[in-house]
Amino acid sequence: MSIEIHPRALHGPWDKGFALDVHTVSSNYLGDDQYGHARFDTKRSEIGDLLYRLKYRRDQTVLAPIVGAIAGFLGRSRSSIDAMVAVPPSNVRKNQPVMPNVSALSERLKIPVCTECLSKIRKTPQLKDITEYHERVEALEGAFSVSADHTRGRRLLLFDDLYGSGATVSAITGALKEGGAKAVFLLTLTTK
Repeated sequence: MSIEIHPRALHGPWDKGFALDVHTVSSNYLGDDQYGHARFDTKRSEIGDLLYRLKYRRDQTVLAPIVGAIAGFLGRSRSSIDAMVAVPPSNVRKNQPVMPNVSALSERLKIPVCTECLSKIRKTPQLKDITEYHERVEALEGAFSVSADHTRGRRLLLFDDLYGSGATVSAITGALKEGGAKAVFLLTLTTK
């Protein structure tokens, strides 16, 4: 199954960054249901819909087309990547979408996942609940630890599922570069 993507450049402290597509194409308020919950008619991009199915419906069948889209996008540039680093989850849920994607992509592209490169050492609040960018940055201070032994001189692909403000991936990129990474490339499935 081949899916259509519309890559978007992401600018920040990383060497090069992209999201494969927007997450939501449109969302129209339909009204409240009988319990007072807002209901929306939401249209997502193809990759956004696959991510939604993986994240909220636990549909593992979408991994193959997601990984196919990533592999196709990376093409020959994957030879410039020494290892992949997954962005640690912001909250605990049974089905984390980042690690299954990174694991499947690693297997397909024969690029190792560096689980020792980065660790989250402090719990952080949900950034979606913090509206001010500078407050997001403050909430992330000291949240990540990098192993210089595993990052020094390496070209790393930092992978996440959804790009919002960029605060988390900016903090991680800075930490990886301080740890001696030669280059940090960012790839997310979708962007807001």
